[in-house]
Amino acid sequence: MPDKPLVWLHGEIRTPPFSKEARLEAGYALRQLQQGQSLGLPHSRPMPAMGARCHELRVREKSHNWRIFYRVDSDAIVILDMHDKKTPRTPTYVIENCKARARRYDRDAGRGEA
Repeated sequence: MPDKPLVWLHGEIRTPPFSKEARLEAGYALRQLQQGQSLGLPHSRPMPAMGARCHELRVREKSHNWRIFYRVDSDAIVILDMHDKKTPRTPTYVIENCKARARRYDRDAGRGEA
């Protein structure tokens, strides 16, 4: 089975803000997802508030706790957003932005997967 492509709807992993180590960690985890592997805690956790098949990828640095919000579709890994997490809960605006991006992506692609 070929690797699933990454579809970036928002955010980028580059310097700044990501360090080289964080880029490598995120890249490795995203590559695993592309190859069909499931990631669990402590690397990733489900985010049902964002929708079905949505998850939060955790990338930790000394001064940042990055979150990459993604959705696993049958044909792609859809990157919904990136966020430097500074509080225990994901801000509501981040969740709402991810949901809106997913709806827009599904609408524009003529999908019924949302």
